[in-house]
Amino acid sequence: MTGILVLAGTPIGDVSDAPPRLAEELAGADVVAAEDTRRLRRLTQALGVTPKGRVLSYFEGNESARTPELVEELAGGARVLLVTDAGMPSVSDPGYRLVAAAVERDIKVTAVPGPSAVLTALALSGLPVDRFCFEGFLPRKAGERLGRLREVAGERRTLVYFESPHRLDATLAAMAEVFGTERRAAVCRELTKTYEEVRRGPLAELAAWAAEGVRGEITVVVEGAPDRGPEEVDAAELVRRVRVREEAGERRKEAIAAVAVEAGVPKREVFDAVVAAKRSAG
Repeated sequence: MTGILVLAGTPIGDVSDAPPRLAEELAGADVVAAEDTRRLRRLTQALGVTPKGRVLSYFEGNESARTPELVEELAGGARVLLVTDAGMPSVSDPGYRLVAAAVERDIKVTAVPGPSAVLTALALSGLPVDRFCFEGFLPRKAGERLGRLREVAGERRTLVYFESPHRLDATLAAMAEVFGTERRAAVCRELTKTYEEVRRGPLAELAAWAAEGVRGEITVVVEGAPDRGPEEVDAAELVRRVRVREEAGERRKEAIAAVAVEAGVPKREVFDAVVAAKRSAG
């Protein structure tokens, strides 16, 4: 008999949000893999529970090396509980590698649902929630960040991002540059904690506010692109847009795909325009 991997959601702020099953799993697991064992200790003390099983660290720095060890524990019949510092494992946190490895070995994986910064921020944002996509953390380098944002410039679903407080102003400024200064957004700070704050407004306004300094855990929700319908864009303009993206560091294939989405035309039309321009120039 193989064991079972349990992914458990932990509070994103208020410890009383912990689901009752979390305490049960912490008490009964054979192995508890935690992103930060010190934070786990504070959590178990707050919940009044003492893990009976072995507690070990499982974080970004040792995730690759420790995954095989945990898979062997599972293969031997152990009940392994995975918890991160806040929210659900695997969602911009350690966990994906272990889940994938367990699935490959046909080991059962289940979850204890818990608080989610993504869904909480989305619900509080005041922006459309019927369709959304989660983009996680943006790249730290300015050029890479702009490139990632350009990839979703035409995305009509609501966008959700995580960001650190010291990069928030730069990120909001980049969003205003790519998405437009008037695109609506919400910055959700310290969700479920004492100093919870949700700041809503146009991207340019939020960027100016963030420039003064912001603290805490941050989730940013951005309105999707408006549905303007297909643009009337000639071949020369399509080629120009592709060149702009290539000069910013995008590969031609991705640039063509992004321009096609922006202009509301088939990728083949953009590709043909680029090829024709290259031939005429050569």
